[in-house]
Amino acid sequence: MLELRFGPAPLKVRLMPIRRLPPETVNRIAAGEVVERPASAIKELVDNAIDAGATRIEVEAHGGGLTRILVADDGCGLSAEELPVAIERHATSKLAPDEDGLWDLLRIHTMGFRGEALPSIGSVARLTISSRAKGGNDAFSILVEGGQVGDVAPAAFPGPHGARIEVRDLFYATPARLKFMKSERAEALAITEEIKRLAMANESIGFSLDIDGRRILRLPAEHPGPQGRLARLAAVLGRDFQDNALEIDQTRDGVRLSGFAGLPTYNRGNAAHQYLFVNGRPVRDRLLTGALRAAYADFLARDRHPTAALYVTLDPTEVDVNVHPAKAEVRFRDPALVRGLIVGALRHALAGAGHRASTTVANQALDSIRAQQSPFPGYQPQYQPGPSPAGFSAWREGGWTPPTQRPMDLPGLNEVSARVEPSFGGELAEVVREAYTTVAFEDRPQQDYAPAAPFDPVDFPLGAARAQVHETYIVSQTRDGMVIVDQHAAHERLVYERMKGEMAAGGVARQTLLLPEVVDLDPAEAERVIARSEELASLGLVIESFGPGAVLVRETPALLGKTDAAALIRDIADDLAENGQALALKERLEEVCSTMACHGSVRAGRRLNGAEMNALLREMEATPHSGQCNHGRPTYVELKLSDIEKLFGRR
Repeated sequence: MLELRFGPAPLKVRLMPIRRLPPETVNRIAAGEVVERPASAIKELVDNAIDAGATRIEVEAHGGGLTRILVADDGCGLSAEELPVAIERHATSKLAPDEDGLWDLLRIHTMGFRGEALPSIGSVARLTISSRAKGGNDAFSILVEGGQVGDVAPAAFPGPHGARIEVRDLFYATPARLKFMKSERAEALAITEEIKRLAMANESIGFSLDIDGRRILRLPAEHPGPQGRLARLAAVLGRDFQDNALEIDQTRDGVRLSGFAGLPTYNRGNAAHQYLFVNGRPVRDRLLTGALRAAYADFLARDRHPTAALYVTLDPTEVDVNVHPAKAEVRFRDPALVRGLIVGALRHALAGAGHRASTTVANQALDSIRAQQSPFPGYQPQYQPGPSPAGFSAWREGGWTPPTQRPMDLPGLNEVSARVEPSFGGELAEVVREAYTTVAFEDRPQQDYAPAAPFDPVDFPLGAARAQVHETYIVSQTRDGMVIVDQHAAHERLVYERMKGEMAAGGVARQTLLLPEVVDLDPAEAERVIARSEELASLGLVIESFGPGAVLVRETPALLGKTDAAALIRDIADDLAENGQALALKERLEEVCSTMACHGSVRAGRRLNGAEMNALLREMEATPHSGQCNHGRPTYVELKLSDIEKLFGRR
């Protein structure tokens, strides 16, 4: 008897002797960690099928997975001798001792390795395993009900080899757990999401999923490699992802990053479509969220999120997968290396995309137009074939005619700008002249210059300017369609990219505080911030340690003007704790640059002449990221000629 005093009256606590828990209770405790819900059970069973070398995996679920689960595969299967061992706790075929008899938990090459899934499921449900081993003639099965193991018996089994695992009445042996289950619909959605993640990680395996007798997924096996992986991602995430994905393939210090990321204009309202796979294992890691946020920082608004499926491959000794019972999390030995690789590879891919915008921009515009159309019933217009795009060209065979001498220009294109801005007009005019000269005469010897064929500007990616609408939108003609450009948004992006380049080349100007400011933090937060002092100094923020749990701010970025240094330091500390990067300062600098670019760009309502409009288009083509403004909205919409003809019933 132990007597504790927390007040005037003593509290008597009776100490019980230490007891060993029976195996059934141990398994049920483990089941609470490994099998949290039906989707967790299915994940463990599919992991086993993948490790067994399956090329086809079929999953069925009823009642949200609580009534019945069936997972069938064509893997190597289990023999009669292996069946009773497979349902023993911590029994696995995926680990083996080395020559010295040591069991290495740092060199994991399989999906599973803990040996807990089957006994955990069998302890809380009715589990039946039927299997035929590869090369065997007979099939056998074993039944486990609430932890009670039956005998191995002969069984019928379709197919030459593999396993069929059926789980009925999940959690019937732990009724309290059933009270915490969500609705059947919610559990079914969780199962679907789990299968999708596993399918994205294993494109060479065919998957099928049926829920309550309804076909949910049918994913045929794809060829291993980037093209097969992209086809699988398109089948799971939608065809639009395939059309708007950028391929990622970078290696640094033995760590390889591959996969696909969406264009900035192909974004979502949440982070649900961001996937990370480590050595073929789907994982959830805050590292991915922070890295994506950093890579897309100046392309998307804070409430928009990119879409990405990234695959990290590295030596198993460099990552610990034994940090979570369900193996849903991993720990990298060098997380900064992985984070830097993700950010750098994404930025490189985004820069390579140039002015490209997502195809969904045009689709959304067309859908909006169709929704507002009011066709006359019964009217069938009769159209005659029109001239080719080249026939509308305002360019003559003799070369480029100045804008004021082109008879085919619409009113407005021949006129001088209503507001004189020499720096804008002069620079852009020079850009367009250089672009025309380069395209028309590049790689040609001197004697061939005179007879060279003229270059038609409709062959430029963004075409040739034809008109300005409402003094806000530029309409240009391409070889196979038309482009509508938001002149303010486009030029805002161009100015912003120019400012970023100048800031990177000359560094961030600083302003010295008259009185250095002391910011009190938690000691761990202060240590993290001080450790990044060099990085912050390169961004114009000069700090130093001021004793335990305090940071002294001496200089701040001049771009920020008068700023709350204490709030800025605390935001940086929060970012370092959550994402491992000082994103708050970068985002504030980029926000200021974005605001300055907005005020310094061509405004809506400014009338542009033909040379200015064409120059703007050419500069957009030469500037990375010009397909979206600083807030992630598209700067232009491209409509193909076939889409336009559909709007008017010509096809």
